[in-house]
Amino acid sequence: MTILHFSVPPLPEYIMSGICNGPMAGKHPNRRNIGIFDLLVVLSGELDVTENGTAYQISAGKYLILRPDAHHYGTKDCSEDTTYYWLHFQSSSSWSTDSSSLKLPSHDSSELQLMVPNYFTLQIPQFGTLPSIDRTEELLRTLTGLVQHGHHTPSLWKQQLVFQELMEHLAGALEPPISSPSSTCASKAAAYIRKYYREEFKAQTMGEHINFHPVYIARCMQKEFNCSPVEYLLQYRIEQAKLLLLQTDLSISRVAEEVGFNQAAYFTSCFTKQEGISPRNFRKRLFMSDNS
Repeated sequence: MTILHFSVPPLPEYIMSGICNGPMAGKHPNRRNIGIFDLLVVLSGELDVTENGTAYQISAGKYLILRPDAHHYGTKDCSEDTTYYWLHFQSSSSWSTDSSSLKLPSHDSSELQLMVPNYFTLQIPQFGTLPSIDRTEELLRTLTGLVQHGHHTPSLWKQQLVFQELMEHLAGALEPPISSPSSTCASKAAAYIRKYYREEFKAQTMGEHINFHPVYIARCMQKEFNCSPVEYLLQYRIEQAKLLLLQTDLSISRVAEEVGFNQAAYFTSCFTKQEGISPRNFRKRLFMSDNS
């Protein structure tokens, strides 16, 4: 199975869509490097398409996403009356396939970052069975209906929203991956740390709470997050401190206390080491930027 990987944000962008009721003698057009993705969703009959030498039989309830950099054409005429939707979209961000040498932006952090984009990868099978043909048809019918409203802003906005729901729906064709034991352990430990980050940290207490030995937890977190539990806790406390510095006028010592530091001086030292700037200057820089 070939998987298309889209780095987002930005999200893929909807361009245009429509519906074809192909007669028995019809077939998909011959095109090369059209520069945009072409989604084909068959409601009834069968559409036979070849892309870069790979032949696809798109029967009712199946779909195919044709790549913007490939050569595709109708393999043969339809053997029966065929009804299918076509939809053109593009991606302004990086994308790749399983066999592609393209590299997506690095997604090293498992935590939301403050004041910078949080990138992730949207994965969609290039060819597959629709999770729900009725829901897919409903979304495509809505998109096609919105075209009649032309380039009015509310209509264009609605088109993009419906298209994003369609992409999420197609991504559901992938079965969720089975978590490894180390991933499960690390995720539970991270969740525990995020919940109790204000309290004094004890590895033994965490181990008893999530039913894993502290040594095993440390090994799993190093593997999954590239840091120890204590380092993860420290990073999370600093991120929470940044939010308080941004959203409140609490004193530095009070901010330190709120995120679990017993000493303001130690908090300042840890903050400066991680962020390259003191908490006070971090706040001052934000306020200066806001007033400029």
